[in-house]
Amino acid sequence: MHALKAWAAELGFAALGVSRAEIAPESAQNLMAWLARGEHGTMDYMARHAALRVAPTALLPGTCSIVSVALDYAPEAGLAAARATLAAPDRAYVSRYALGRDYHKPMRQRLQKLAERMTEAFGAFRYRVFSDSAPVMETELARKAALGWRGKHTLVLSRQGSLRFLGELYTDLPLASAATAEAGHCGRCRACLEACPTRAIVAPYRLDARRCISYLTIEHAGAIPLALRPLIGNRIYGCDDCQLVCPWNRFAPAGDATFAPRAGLDTASLLELFAWTEAEFGARLEGSPIRRIGFERWQRNLAVALGNLPETVAAETRAHAILALRERATMASPLLAEHLAWALTQLEGRI
Repeated sequence: MHALKAWAAELGFAALGVSRAEIAPESAQNLMAWLARGEHGTMDYMARHAALRVAPTALLPGTCSIVSVALDYAPEAGLAAARATLAAPDRAYVSRYALGRDYHKPMRQRLQKLAERMTEAFGAFRYRVFSDSAPVMETELARKAALGWRGKHTLVLSRQGSLRFLGELYTDLPLASAATAEAGHCGRCRACLEACPTRAIVAPYRLDARRCISYLTIEHAGAIPLALRPLIGNRIYGCDDCQLVCPWNRFAPAGDATFAPRAGLDTASLLELFAWTEAEFGARLEGSPIRRIGFERWQRNLAVALGNLPETVAAETRAHAILALRERATMASPLLAEHLAWALTQLEGRI
């Protein structure tokens, strides 16, 4: 284990742990209950591959051990800058994890290098690396590997906070696993539940994705429910509110430089980003996780945020927003047109 952790540190991982290739019955039951309640929304793949999530050996027959790793991504500017952006309704808020490079490829590359180091030391063995790229119960495996505990917001939480990417290496090596999973340290704190703008954390350790802003702005391809649009504020891609208020994130270290902000996403205004053409969207967000939602959803999210501009924002800014929305409406898809019309109604009602 000491050698594994040393190699992981050399590769830039913030933490490494090992667990046995099994999912606790309680965790499997909680997943199935969550799916039965429909709280996964339109993420059909969650239900379609549920059986694989609770059976690690189905992804790699013969799996004995699972190596879980974490990569820090907190911006150098810290969380104060995130709070400042949320407090400025004419600025665009992008979830901190998505300000820079898409993490999937760097995570897989580093896990592959770790596997190569292990091969040199232990000889050939069977393995697969994962980075949110297969039906893997990352939170449960990280918990079992003693990388942290499951926070009340459902994310993996450690004494270094929750601003971390997770990755896994499934292997047929009988590695020594963590003696015990780390006990939870949330206590009576309910900060994350109370901070959620849409009350998506319906109970401790239970998230209704259908109300979650991250789900609505990233995973959900259709129309955003009318009742939830005003609650989205200026969040155009994801939401970090539950993490911003978490006391443990006061100790979050600065993230890996690989994930430093790009394309001015940490300072951009809503109008700046709404003015991008589809070609600019593709070029400026090359290598960004945001590209996967496509230009239509990007515009949909921005339209909702523009519609949420309050009267406290300069009249000139609101006037420019109305003009921009009207101009875009002349060439919008039905989905986008509906959100543009809603935003115009909101803004024009405040003039």
